[in-house]
Amino acid sequence: MKPDAKIYLAGHRGLVGTALMRNLQEKGYHNLLTRTHAELDLTDQAAVEAFFQEERPEFVILAAAKVGGILANDTYPGQFIRDNLAIQMNVIHSAWRVKVRRLLFLGSSCIYPKLAPQPLREEYLLTAPLEPTNRPYALAKIAGIEMCWSYNRQYGTRFVAVMPTNLYGPGDNYHPQNSHVIPALIRKFHEAKIAGSPSVTVWGSGTPRREFLYSDDMADACVHLMGLPDDRFDVLLGSDESKTGVFMPPLINVGMGEDLTIRELAVVVAEVVGFQGEITFDTSKPDGTPRKLLDVSRLTALGWSARTGLREGMGLAYADFLADSGA
Repeated sequence: MKPDAKIYLAGHRGLVGTALMRNLQEKGYHNLLTRTHAELDLTDQAAVEAFFQEERPEFVILAAAKVGGILANDTYPGQFIRDNLAIQMNVIHSAWRVKVRRLLFLGSSCIYPKLAPQPLREEYLLTAPLEPTNRPYALAKIAGIEMCWSYNRQYGTRFVAVMPTNLYGPGDNYHPQNSHVIPALIRKFHEAKIAGSPSVTVWGSGTPRREFLYSDDMADACVHLMGLPDDRFDVLLGSDESKTGVFMPPLINVGMGEDLTIRELAVVVAEVVGFQGEITFDTSKPDGTPRKLLDVSRLTALGWSARTGLREGMGLAYADFLADSGA
């Protein structure tokens, strides 16, 4: 991508999108195309098609999605599958119609089977059942990967899917019911500290292992991939299994390559926030997948690795929470 390339960033206001905007601008990309949800509803097929026909971007980064933690996924499964399928279908199809040069579709590590071998390799996609609490969201994202794969095979497009691990950082969602684990814990421990509470209760047993990546690192990886020379980028476009006999989706993992337990995570968050009380665990609540660690060897081989450690990133995320909440 040249600095003046016309790049459409779908979903520029969320945790992922704001990080991508910062990274693109810092790298000198100045022809960035964005629309708020009020300006363009990505679930509206006619509106999306009209937008692409008028603007005709050269590159597309699809970061727009309906997202949430275990509770949100369990409460709104119909909305999660419908909205995400609609967004993906409209954007990917319209990108093909206007001959977008490259498209990067952002998914989630929940696309992998619940009990897949660890660490998770890209070829483990579709090899076993998914975690039921977020299956509607995961299936929508898998459909997006398959759509990229199918368009690459049929139309010769150059669409690739990126699967980040659990993300956190500036611009995160700190809603008490609908947030992911790190922002939820930051809010819980901060409110407990302010209230002088003697303890904080965390959902689940604390034993599941999770990997976390600072959002600005994720954005840097995405821009790195979009800027690869053609010969290196084209390796990511997937294999036509019917011809090659090789199952390899147009998919690449983005993560730290290391994980920790939720119990260990809670201790780190408490220390960063300054909460000194007891941490307890509600084992009546679901744990989700026992472990989700990404194999990032393909990404490392392409010359990128994460730079922000968990404690450093947590400090930056907490500072953002304080600024956002006015605390």
